[in-house]
Amino acid sequence: MSQVVVAYHSGYGHTRMVADAVREGAAGVPGASASMIDVATIDDAGWNRLDAADAIVFGSPTYMGGPSGAFKTFADATAKVWFTQRWKDKIAGGFTNSLAMSGDKSWTLAYFVTLAMQHGMIWIGTAMLPSAVAGDPDALNRLGSYTGLMTQSDNVPPEESPGPGDLDTARAYGRRVAEYAVRTRR
Repeated sequence: MSQVVVAYHSGYGHTRMVADAVREGAAGVPGASASMIDVATIDDAGWNRLDAADAIVFGSPTYMGGPSGAFKTFADATAKVWFTQRWKDKIAGGFTNSLAMSGDKSWTLAYFVTLAMQHGMIWIGTAMLPSAVAGDPDALNRLGSYTGLMTQSDNVPPEESPGPGDLDTARAYGRRVAEYAVRTRR
């Protein structure tokens, strides 16, 4: 069984909704299991799960043009993993969420790609065309991202936003990452 771990931080709960949708999509792939780790509260068991994973999907809200401070603290702590190259050749992916349609989310995804490359990981993009109607809240890939998953949340409770199209896109992305994890495990 290929193990996919979604390593995320969520400040207000919206990014956690996206993380759960990514996990759900990954868990639906035959031969894969998926779990989540809140990097703000990671413990030794969490680090061990990441080391044992076949794929890690990084997730964070975009705050002030980059990942949250809690995610950055986690990323800095991966230096011990980097030194021993324990994540080399693992599948990697990433997602971000913010209030703005853009909000410079591409910088957060670029940060995740750089983190993955420093660890020698193999990055998986969305491979999804943008929706035919930009910004349609029910459409897949409404924000038109290729590098990784971008979602947008309104300033409402997490149960109300992000919208169905963003969560469906998250599930599709989780499936894509898990499919690669299953393929490489064979």
